[in-house]
Amino acid sequence: MSEEYDFSNLNFESFSVDGSTSADEETAFRLENGVSIAVVDADQAVCDYLSSMFEGSVDSAFSLSAMENQLGLSSKVVIMGPSCATDSELAIAERWAKQHPHVATILITSELTTQLLRKALRVGVKDVLAAPVDQSQLFETINRVAEGLPDGQELAETALSAPVLDESVSGRVINVFSTKGGSGKSVTATNLGVALAKRSSLPVVIIDGHLQFGDVAVMLKLQPKHSVVDAIAQIDSLDGQMIQQFMTVHEPSGLMVLSAPLDPMFADQVQGEQMVRLIEVAKSFAGHVIVDLPGLFNEVVLSAIEASDDLLIVAELDIPNIKNVKVGLQTLEMLNIPKEQIHIVINRADSKVKLDVTEVEKALGVKAIAHIPSDVVVPISVNRSTPVVISAPKSGVARAFEELALRFSEQDAVLAPSSSGGSSLKKFLVR
Repeated sequence: MSEEYDFSNLNFESFSVDGSTSADEETAFRLENGVSIAVVDADQAVCDYLSSMFEGSVDSAFSLSAMENQLGLSSKVVIMGPSCATDSELAIAERWAKQHPHVATILITSELTTQLLRKALRVGVKDVLAAPVDQSQLFETINRVAEGLPDGQELAETALSAPVLDESVSGRVINVFSTKGGSGKSVTATNLGVALAKRSSLPVVIIDGHLQFGDVAVMLKLQPKHSVVDAIAQIDSLDGQMIQQFMTVHEPSGLMVLSAPLDPMFADQVQGEQMVRLIEVAKSFAGHVIVDLPGLFNEVVLSAIEASDDLLIVAELDIPNIKNVKVGLQTLEMLNIPKEQIHIVINRADSKVKLDVTEVEKALGVKAIAHIPSDVVVPISVNRSTPVVISAPKSGVARAFEELALRFSEQDAVLAPSSSGGSSLKKFLVR
């Protein structure tokens, strides 16, 4: 990507729906809830055209650095014109994403390439649109982005009024993992989280670590405004109070949810050490931190596993699943993960599939700590987005999850940080 923007190839009329240089007054757009609009481009004509689309006062500047002193504390959507598609401007946008959670950026470019799209999204730009500008698409994008913005003033007031967190708290970290899709991993994670939240004297947090296709929010009937990616954008200054601004509360239980991003492309923005930092910050105020992990080994997953106190591996009674669990256990042994931290949960344990649970435990060399029975209440609860411990509390499945939660709630307060072999992780990743 070139550092300087070449205006010679820019057809300014491509920015207009009808070729004119002013927006139709009937389509003028206004954002509600105190969110303001700003436009940035080195070409004043581009700034004027984009500004004319909106009602009221619109801040403008010829560069992001020139706009910086106009950011203030209120929520703002900054529309970046084509001249902002440079390394230096995107570096500023990345810094804004980390330092100013109340500011969101949208890039409009005269030539949308895969390379530019990926780079812009990686640095925290919320969306990239190509000219010619479709006004309805632009307005829809701005509305969507604005809905996810916390108000800067409210954040400041919350920080001042929030209770001081007990820094001596070090919550128990429970990773929920499987080696095969469809084994009931997310069902286990959400029901365990809800059951713990209902009985815990401290907050309980669940982090959706399935960054591409996470289901935690859906299973809890939540519509989160923020995700793991928003918290990662503030990783340098993130603390226990700030991370709670990015969480959504499951009202029936009080479970605090840090959801996966809606766009799978954002998953590439998260690194292993950043996931570990999220876990560390969450456990600074929560009694339990549950991480719902995807069924694969990558840097993020392995880093999260090494940061855990307990690892639940959810398995089912079929040969491919048991084989994958066996391979997974061997991999964890290579990483020097202590055996006492690894626990097997057998889902649909009473299924009539001619596999005996005892034989499976013997083959794995690990005795399961929970047998979750098969019951139609589970798919019904999933389709209703209500955990079975709430929708069918008297069922055998709900009782099994409650017993599992009771096992972990016995250590509800302060725990020493877990330890494991970090060097083995690095060796594994470079093989």
